[in-house]
Amino acid sequence: MELRVDCEPGLGGDPEPAVVWFGARRVEVLAIQDRWWGPGLRWWKLETGDGMYILRREEGSGTWDLAAVARN
Repeated sequence: MELRVDCEPGLGGDPEPAVVWFGARRVEVLAIQDRWWGPGLRWWKLETGDGMYILRREEGSGTWDLAAVARN
């Protein structure tokens, strides 16, 4: 399944996820619960109407991955 992420300016103007597309299914981000960085990678813990997702973006290529489905 294709994962696409639409971003909007966030803290400091850096792009942050606003909408996640799982194929043709649109999931709006309600809140960003956490964010962190690693060498060449960024992660976001997102609250959506479907639950919590953790997304990862590779900085070099801009590729997005679903890293985890978080449970409360």
